[in-house]
Amino acid sequence: MSLLDELHQLSSAEDFFELLGVDYDPQVVQVARLHILRRMGQYLRGSEVEGALESADDTELYALCGEHLAQAYADFVASSPIAERLFKVHKDAVAPKPEPNRPFVPLDALTGG
Repeated sequence: MSLLDELHQLSSAEDFFELLGVDYDPQVVQVARLHILRRMGQYLRGSEVEGALESADDTELYALCGEHLAQAYADFVASSPIAERLFKVHKDAVAPKPEPNRPFVPLDALTGG
């Protein structure tokens, strides 16, 4: 079974940390588990664009995934999920709201004439 197959079968953030041999503080993971894994995915997509994933064997892939997980974890040790705004709900919370369109009612419609 390849490393990518093993990663697909994992069911918790802690499983990723254990498989890839990355040390972690359970309190940080408890608060930011989805954010850490999403950021790791972003880093992996960046590596995929650079061609690193296709050319890597399992040993290199293991090191690359571990490096990206450690980097993602470090992002959330130094920051918070709200500050990083990885998910749409967090981005929308600070997005400027457009001015509502006010309906136009002609004066004739009000006076009946």
